[in-house]
Amino acid sequence: MSNTKLTRQMGLLALIATGVCSMLGASINVVPFMIQRNVPGIGPYVLPAFLFAAIPALFAAFAYGILSSAMPRAGGSYIYASRGLNPYLGFVASFSQWFGLSIVIGVISYLTIPFIRDISSNFGWNGIAETLEVGWVRVSLALGIIWGFVLINIQGIKSYEKIVLPMMFLMFALGGIVIFSGLIFDSSDFLRALQEKESRNFEPTPVVPFDLKVFLSAAALLFSSFIGFDSIAQAGGEAKNPTKNLPKAIVLAIVGVGAFYFLFSASVYHIVPWSFVAEEALKKDISAPGLLSYVLPSGWGVAILVGAAIALINDLPAMLLSVSRLMFAWAEDGIFPAAISKVHLRNHTPYVALLVAGCMASIGVIGSHFAGDFFLGIDIMVTSMMVNFLLMCITLVAIPRINPQLAKEISVVKNRKTQLLIGWSGILTLSAFLIIHTYKDLTSETTSWYFHSTPIWLIVMGLASIIFAYKWKQLKKYDPDLTNTFLELPTE
Repeated sequence: MSNTKLTRQMGLLALIATGVCSMLGASINVVPFMIQRNVPGIGPYVLPAFLFAAIPALFAAFAYGILSSAMPRAGGSYIYASRGLNPYLGFVASFSQWFGLSIVIGVISYLTIPFIRDISSNFGWNGIAETLEVGWVRVSLALGIIWGFVLINIQGIKSYEKIVLPMMFLMFALGGIVIFSGLIFDSSDFLRALQEKESRNFEPTPVVPFDLKVFLSAAALLFSSFIGFDSIAQAGGEAKNPTKNLPKAIVLAIVGVGAFYFLFSASVYHIVPWSFVAEEALKKDISAPGLLSYVLPSGWGVAILVGAAIALINDLPAMLLSVSRLMFAWAEDGIFPAAISKVHLRNHTPYVALLVAGCMASIGVIGSHFAGDFFLGIDIMVTSMMVNFLLMCITLVAIPRINPQLAKEISVVKNRKTQLLIGWSGILTLSAFLIIHTYKDLTSETTSWYFHSTPIWLIVMGLASIIFAYKWKQLKKYDPDLTNTFLELPTE
């Protein structure tokens, strides 16, 4: 284990940016519209499903915030569950999270290239746009983006901040164009523009009957839109004034991004009839910039395309930070090879963990290319994160009994009745969402079993269990009192 340690250099704004940049991206520009294909029949009920999906996410965020005030260390969710619940469950929860996010980093990188292609087309660079359609070019560029951000993260927190902070502000500003457009244009403007540009007459479908089963399936998938705030917790070992800044950053990130999500999606559906969105989603991959290109002036259209590309790209450095700190925490505890806990002498970053994270994300790129449907990666992430969030809520309920000493260190929402209300509400809602999501996955029609996310997730969990059992047996040889050792926080 290296003597060089992580250093506390991240202030409140950088922590918020980490959460925001992990949440904004495909979730806002693609998922609310492609869901019309993935969950047929959701029709005009996307926005209510969005709001419903926020409920368990908010309970999970509050659980994270409360636990982070007592355990501000790198590896967030792993540390919380391993110290406040059970070491095995802590590793399984975080391994699930690590696997899901690693794959989605690759998915997001792969999705970024079509946005760059569309920007090129808007500028008249048709040759470049056609080249970006070529499979090996798309894969190569996606891999290049990932490894570029791996190198930036290795350079240190200051380099990381120089990337994520300006891009976060630019992302909100360019995304704000969409929200502003919703105040100016409506569906009549869209239908007129559609007729003028494509000589196409479209008759919007009247409101379809509400289907609770479809609604719940959509909400379970849209839950993915609120995943990302947990990246803040993973940076717990590098946060300044962590007992105050971590909870603040988590709550501010999910509330701010949640409001932005809703306004953004509401603006698009105000302009573009939902039935048109549903029809187009069955034919091709669609996004907010593509849908709004019919009514927006060309300059605005390019601006939101650029904003969408930035939103996608800016997911990557924050997510890489998150998954690398999980591996770092495992290695510090001896569950992963000690080499992964090595910290760069000058930059104070876990460079080996970042390199491994880059390799895992590269697998996500290749998987997205051959699977032909990015929703498989998102489904895997949703399953993984629901399990992770569920265990965080269970930890909040159990920690006074399992680890009373750390329970006393909680410095926000100290009232035990309030903690129990948050914990049990999260357990009930997240369990329901997990059941719905799993049922939808297992009953969906696919060409092969490995296109279902649940069996892939179960295989990963089996691998995690084998790794933990083997390493725990090894650690026991050197520390007979290992269970009590895992009640203490890692040293800084």
